[in-house]
Amino acid sequence: MKDWIKIEEEQKEVCRTLNVDWAPLDRKLMVAINESIFTEMQPINGLRHLKQKSIDGWYLWSGGEIPQEDDNFFKPIHPEHLIERREIILKYLGLPAGWRFQIDDNGYEDIWFDESILIE
Repeated sequence: MKDWIKIEEEQKEVCRTLNVDWAPLDRKLMVAINESIFTEMQPINGLRHLKQKSIDGWYLWSGGEIPQEDDNFFKPIHPEHLIERREIILKYLGLPAGWRFQIDDNGYEDIWFDESILIE
């Protein structure tokens, strides 16, 4: 299991590769997850909105699209629990608001900016 110093270095490297500023995760806030990220379902998706009251802006899920009719799809979780249960996600959580990623357990990785995330 990694510590936060190593995780933040990985986050900074992802941001350097993409030539974007590192936007550290506020570990006092929650991230929004769907329990599917703790299953074998692929791919793993993440997108970052602007920070909200208790959510740092990250929404994480596995599989296809987010069901629009399910208001309870996401649940809050402290980022520390991701270290224990889904460490592969953590290196992407330094990307700024507006960024998305899609990965899988076999090494697939796609990272892109999605301006529509920032439009209210």
